[in-house]
Amino acid sequence: MFERWLELPSYRSYLIVGPRRSGKTTLLKHRYPEWPYATLDDLDYLDWAKRDAKGLITHLGKKAIIDEIQRLPMLTVAVKYAVDNEKARFIMTGSSTLGLLDAAADSLAGRIDIVSLPTACWGEELGDPTHSILHDQATPPQIKEANRNFAGAMTYGQFPEVLLQEKDGDKHEVIVNYRNTYFTRDLMQLSNIENLDGLLAVLQHLARSLGSHLEVSNFAREAGISHPTTKKYLNALHQAQLTFKLYGYQFGPAKRYIKAVKTYFVDNGIILSLNTGASAGQLLENFVLAEFEKRRKLGMIRTDQFYYYKSAGGREIDLVFEEDNTVYAIEIKSTRRPAPRDLHNLAQFSDRLNRPVRRYLIYQGEEYRTIDNVHLLPVAALFRGK
Repeated sequence: MFERWLELPSYRSYLIVGPRRSGKTTLLKHRYPEWPYATLDDLDYLDWAKRDAKGLITHLGKKAIIDEIQRLPMLTVAVKYAVDNEKARFIMTGSSTLGLLDAAADSLAGRIDIVSLPTACWGEELGDPTHSILHDQATPPQIKEANRNFAGAMTYGQFPEVLLQEKDGDKHEVIVNYRNTYFTRDLMQLSNIENLDGLLAVLQHLARSLGSHLEVSNFAREAGISHPTTKKYLNALHQAQLTFKLYGYQFGPAKRYIKAVKTYFVDNGIILSLNTGASAGQLLENFVLAEFEKRRKLGMIRTDQFYYYKSAGGREIDLVFEEDNTVYAIEIKSTRRPAPRDLHNLAQFSDRLNRPVRRYLIYQGEEYRTIDNVHLLPVAALFRGK
């Protein structure tokens, strides 16, 4: 059973967003077994909510769980009334934010906290976090344990149901089933998408181009669909919590969103399901960035947005973010023995900043070292780290 690394103070109401099968329902039923439960995946509840939203909310009482509320975002109006006038407390879940966050913002501003539950962090099923990724060192036995589990984690991902399977073949079967249901057909229904082949083509091109700048015209050409339709499909993937974006980092805050975005999958299992033959370097980059993004969403890394950096001369850094007036710059390399050229971009990055900079190279070796003010971190440092 996954306890999950998500904290929910007992006096608030919440909207929990996250991809399908990330464990939202299981977590809430485990933590609040006595609370009434309704899911809008059940057509009877959905029909009731459409006909008599206030009646359904009154029936559920002063404390309740409402699952998959994205199917009827305006139900949040009835929730607002109960929270304001009856001191009720609700925990709602949504696997797509399309239309949901706008409705929730209008109805529940100041009354509800919106939090994210991603797929499991690497090693989460084994217990609580044991160390800070960027400030502590994992123990040698933990590094060894992480490396024994690394190939499977990077290949099959961290969906809870996948982690519960003992055999690789069973893990593969679960993730392919997710592709055929939650990643495609369910998404099509929620987002009014009619072209399954076009959606699959967009997904596959996204997997092949991991780490590259997202050019919508290229996606449209590869998928054989129009530019507006491609934008709609990419937005639907983002709203369904299946992808996340890195914007280009600039040295002036007002310019940060000018550069083209990079898009990554929230879990490497999605990449496996698409069978695109992504390179080892792409898989490692997506895995590491997704693990950081999970911790950002869970509040372990306190920053609003992650970025990548590309200089005018073409030098790139995979991950940049700001926390506590410090800039963190992180490169990801699929090498066991970093060479001086692997550190060059990080060494050049801080020349124009007037704030403290901490520079890291995440690599596939086992040693913590510091070379020219660049901290070398084993990828195994992510295992049970926060």
